[in-house]
Amino acid sequence: MTDDYKPDTLGVRAGGLRSDFGEHSEALALTASFVFASAGQAARRFANEEPGNIYSRFTNPTVAMFQSRLAALEGAQACVATATGMAAVSTMAMGLLSSGDHLIAARGVFGTVVPLFNQILGRFGIETTWVDPTDLDAWRAALRPRTKLLFAETPSNPVCEVADIAGLAQIAHEAGAILAIDNCMCSPALQRPIALGADLVVHSATKYIDGQGRVLGGAIAGRRDLVEGPLFNFVRTAGPALSPFNAWICLKGLETLRLRVEAQSARALEVARWLESHPSVERVNHPGLESHPQHALAMRQQSAGGPVFSFVVRGGREAAWRVIDETRLLSITANFGDTKSTICHPASTTHGRLPPAEREAAGVVEGLLRLAVGLEDAGDIRADLERGLAAA
Repeated sequence: MTDDYKPDTLGVRAGGLRSDFGEHSEALALTASFVFASAGQAARRFANEEPGNIYSRFTNPTVAMFQSRLAALEGAQACVATATGMAAVSTMAMGLLSSGDHLIAARGVFGTVVPLFNQILGRFGIETTWVDPTDLDAWRAALRPRTKLLFAETPSNPVCEVADIAGLAQIAHEAGAILAIDNCMCSPALQRPIALGADLVVHSATKYIDGQGRVLGGAIAGRRDLVEGPLFNFVRTAGPALSPFNAWICLKGLETLRLRVEAQSARALEVARWLESHPSVERVNHPGLESHPQHALAMRQQSAGGPVFSFVVRGGREAAWRVIDETRLLSITANFGDTKSTICHPASTTHGRLPPAEREAAGVVEGLLRLAVGLEDAGDIRADLERGLAAA
């Protein structure tokens, strides 16, 4: 499709492929392999001398449609899909970095990223320096001659710290490094990091791209030389591939992405404003609130504050668990991005594997609860939380 189309049109139309059957809805290509017209054609495709599908681990029409559509929405040159969001982060790291390289990462990223970088990458001689995501001077000071990658999640999960994407891009590019932004909390419906200077955007398609908590998926979109070079080659060889069925679900999810995320964001802000005035709540972390320390930056980078935020209940873990246990409407689960609102206690779930000192440094205190607002009525969500807050 041309670049003239607006995001709403791209979300519905971009990347479409139609077979000889003339189907209107995108086809689901459930096949492991593809048949060649001749031995010569097979040889040419395996030698990358002729385009075409070979094997669904790295070439599949349905996956290709999803990749093209997400790239269009992110304003990216190319996209490669993966089996999960963590597979996307792993592909980014293993595809771009070598032994002896240095990575700078934002403190407070999704909990599982920490052992991936510290333990698994560390085993291969790749060192990670963790910095305050909001402090550009700290990022600049952490640079080394072998720094190859800067990685941040903004807003962060679950504390909702906001990193200056344009500022990080300048720091990375002046050092000859790559900037990758995890856009999971906003999705391209609210934020487009590439337009702000990022080289790569990482996604857990499990979240807002699917939008209904059905399938796992991930993706990396960005510069063609990176995506179609080392990142695609890693997926092709190592095999963290997105299944055609999951790609089809995520492809259809992109059609309604903006409508869902904008509606969920409006509900989330309403609930966050109510919580901010509640006597049992110590603090609310929502980028859309004027009280958020990076509110002005968030409103420059994002079109809304987002559907996910966190708040700290007075009384620590005991009070936080009591709030969760008294809910009747909210789903107690660690996933987010669903049309159903979810609640969890990050210190004992998503970030439970981190040492207590690291959790505290990242703002994941014992009284912190993460709320991902879905499409229920905001008044019903407030009433459900009030029951637990009264008990706390």
